[in-house]
Amino acid sequence: MITAVFPGSFDPPTYGHLNIIERARTIFGRLHVVVAINKGKHCLFSSEERVQMLEELTSQWDNVRVSTWDTLIVDYAKGHEASVLVRGVRNIGDFSYEFDLALLNRGLDSKVETVFIPTDPKYFVLSSSSIKELAHFGGDISTMVPPLVAEALAKKFS
Repeated sequence: MITAVFPGSFDPPTYGHLNIIERARTIFGRLHVVVAINKGKHCLFSSEERVQMLEELTSQWDNVRVSTWDTLIVDYAKGHEASVLVRGVRNIGDFSYEFDLALLNRGLDSKVETVFIPTDPKYFVLSSSSIKELAHFGGDISTMVPPLVAEALAKKFS
């Protein structure tokens, strides 16, 4: 059984993220969704809030686990016997960035492979930062994030 890791900031979780999670969990026996804690990055939601939302959004899948990590993702993979990093890509810009990270991670641990999963075309324009900006100005985000995330965003910006 292959264990994979899908790391990200998930600030906030979007339908695009869920699309990648749902597809990756059918490919790999176990999928760890890892909320990255980056002290140099300001997030709207705390790591606990992001984990709580993701746990609720993925609760129907018994092979998905949600956790946090604050150092190198290859170290998380090694510590959890995961051999694959899953990366979602929406466009060529994402791919270029993720490709560079894949090479870096491969240099850090040659036993960890990176698999790129292109997001479903209906989610390719979604970015967490755009969604936060839209929510801040009261725009309709109902097609971009699940209701529980939309409610959390509304509370943050009220």
